[in-house]
Amino acid sequence: MAVMGVQLVVSLVMASLMQRMSPYCSFARWLLCNGSLFRFKHPTDDELRMLAGKPRMKPKKDSYRRQNGDSDDKPLSIPKDIDLHLETKPIMTMDALVLRYFLEYQWFVDFAVYSTVVYLFTEGYFCLVDPQKEVNIGVLWCLLTVFFSVKVLFTMMQHYFRSEEGGERSVCLTFALFFLLVSMVVLIVREDYLEFGLDSGFAALNENLEVFLKRQGWEWSVPFTNLTFKLILVALCSFIGACLTFPGLRLAQTHLDALRLAADRPMIQLLLHASFLPPIIVVLLWIKPITRDFLLHAPMGKEAVELMSNSTYNSMRLWIIVILCLLRLAMTRYHMQAYLCLADRWVEQMKREAGRITTIEIQRKVSRIFCYLTVIGLQYLAPIILTLHATFVLKTLGDYSWGLFPEPPGVSPALDALPLAPVTSSEEEEEEDIQATVAHITTALVALRSVFTPLFYRGLFAFLTWWVAVCQIVTSLFGLYFHQYLVAT
Repeated sequence: MAVMGVQLVVSLVMASLMQRMSPYCSFARWLLCNGSLFRFKHPTDDELRMLAGKPRMKPKKDSYRRQNGDSDDKPLSIPKDIDLHLETKPIMTMDALVLRYFLEYQWFVDFAVYSTVVYLFTEGYFCLVDPQKEVNIGVLWCLLTVFFSVKVLFTMMQHYFRSEEGGERSVCLTFALFFLLVSMVVLIVREDYLEFGLDSGFAALNENLEVFLKRQGWEWSVPFTNLTFKLILVALCSFIGACLTFPGLRLAQTHLDALRLAADRPMIQLLLHASFLPPIIVVLLWIKPITRDFLLHAPMGKEAVELMSNSTYNSMRLWIIVILCLLRLAMTRYHMQAYLCLADRWVEQMKREAGRITTIEIQRKVSRIFCYLTVIGLQYLAPIILTLHATFVLKTLGDYSWGLFPEPPGVSPALDALPLAPVTSSEEEEEEDIQATVAHITTALVALRSVFTPLFYRGLFAFLTWWVAVCQIVTSLFGLYFHQYLVAT
């Protein structure tokens, strides 16, 4: 059994390309800086003075200012109802380099792209070779992408926690407690309604792990129980829900703003509505009475007609999730432009108000919207990347198929059939050490496959994919209600 081979070479090439080509060719940078997005430039002090009907300030020497009591600490205030119109400018690479979290955004999105390429290569590669003979390195890339997605979302949540106002912190904690309660309710629902297979998957893991430890000479029973496993999942669900709170709220706002911008383009509005529905569809895919029972045994009069097989439904479910993720990814620029247009919308709202405002506050408000563009991009793209790569892991580790072929049985291989490390009799000591090392690694990987079975992976990653969709539904629907009915427009 080969541990290293073509896959390792492709992985090393992709890692080298990602490092060397990033300054010249970057999908993340192209997504924002190809000239299709435009930002609003903040007005200068002289422009605001002219609009307010005040003379242009002439530069004075510091000694003259001190003698006359002038100070730069006194900001200029102007009426809010001035005829202010912001200038637009296409976003270029030099503009984006100063954005907050731009380097993190570029590295994360590019890594997700290269990870997808490696996974697609391994999927094609395993169509030619036996999947049991090599370790799927593409899955390792996808697992890293899932981890980095959660890490990016956690970093964004930390940013809100460090806010001086403190209101964002309260929102995150409130939703974390809410999702804690929701996850407790979900985990006690029977598998006749939510077909994750968590109970059967954990039972297989518990049994295989105990047998494996006994084979190693450890007379010790596994201390985990079903309740302990579910408590860990509940804590993880609460954490993921808190991380997805502000991405969901922001998605709702950009969705409404994008619909306003596309008011005269019905086809774009249709695509925007379609891109907002994927989490709802993903949630329904795992509700057994609504989807599986209806599609597999559709009632036709007094008889039930089987529309598709079990394996066909599993493959169709994976394809639906991938297509929905690509659809939402295709609408990224519309949401980013809708966010950038908040600057012009704020100025129009300001002109309808009475009173005065300082020039510094106007400039700061307009500039801040552009400075947080990459933060909004991460909040929009991270849930998509998380869902997509969790689906890839579910397909591979769960032994599903992309085609309409019967799926392999989700059972664990016999632990008694584990191969032992072969003892080589080579005369050369270096060759013997290499072969022994490869044999030990192979034995460990086979043992790992025997403990963590496809049945366990199916339950865990199906639940993870479903839960991310649930969090997006709750937060985005609350965001729609908040921005439409609670925020003054």
